[in-house]
Amino acid sequence: MATAKTASAAPAKKRTPNAAFMKPLTPSPALAAVVGATPLPRTEIISKLWVYIKAHNLQDASNKRMINADAKLKEVFGKPQVSMFEMAGLIGKHVK
Repeated sequence: MATAKTASAAPAKKRTPNAAFMKPLTPSPALAAVVGATPLPRTEIISKLWVYIKAHNLQDASNKRMINADAKLKEVFGKPQVSMFEMAGLIGKHVK
């Protein structure tokens, strides 16, 4: 019984962010048209993309997981509609 009590009393370890995600990456010209040309961490690029998608109402009305690309996003994605899970993989081609 005493071991269970001491295990729950131990403080939880705080997660440290992965350095690879926090490294600033330079966006390609097509991606820079959406998120800006300054180097940003991958997490920040995805956040800015979501701000753009929500501001321009690009989420599909019937299926919120799908994103309808406008002219700027079509250059980045390469197709008219992508899923939100596919989006992160497609961004990899546009950052260095």
